[in-house]
Amino acid sequence: MAIAVKICGLSTQAALAAAVRGGARFVGFVFFPPSPRCLDLDRAATLAAQVPDTVQRVGLVVDADDATLDALMARVPLDMLQLHGSETPARVAAIKDRFGVPVIKSVAVATAADLARTAGYEAVADWLLFDAHPPAGADRPGGNARAFEWGLLNGIACQRPWFLAGGLEAGNVALAVRASGAKAVDVSSGVEDAPGRKSVAKIEAFLRTAMHLNVAAGAAAAAGR
Repeated sequence: MAIAVKICGLSTQAALAAAVRGGARFVGFVFFPPSPRCLDLDRAATLAAQVPDTVQRVGLVVDADDATLDALMARVPLDMLQLHGSETPARVAAIKDRFGVPVIKSVAVATAADLARTAGYEAVADWLLFDAHPPAGADRPGGNARAFEWGLLNGIACQRPWFLAGGLEAGNVALAVRASGAKAVDVSSGVEDAPGRKSVAKIEAFLRTAMHLNVAAGAAAAAGR
């Protein structure tokens, strides 16, 4: 089975079409104003309506309140929510109950100690997403072209499916999958020409590489740890 790919931070029809055409199983739209990838609701609704049923539409938010989420979910057709802030397990559970959609919860990783925080989220989130800690002074928690030590995830006993994120690009995704044992990957800055400006060519290159990887290879890496 091929590695599952999520292309996040999409904002144009051309980039979205490239992601879908190339085999991405998840496409992400950002709703966090400090991000250069942030969309207004009307633009997001237009893009989301073009996504086929075979691809999951993910809305990324950061510590959003109920009013913000109500407006988002009422306007934009989304299949999943990605919580990329400091949301507690209780908050994750409340959002799931309120909107009835699967939730991806990000976990910032720098050392093995950070992985100890996953247990509470495994009980409530549908997916986890392991991303690098943002650099000091950063105004957004993800999309910073920053990687962490992928081997920390190799053999992790996680009860939920998970994405590897942070600093991925076409040139390193194969190594990242082998090192981590990942079965799903998430990319944003690694398929851009500049922050917030997706490159169709880079999306195509990333997907060509990732779609030639397979879960069996990642699982073998994890088993061999």
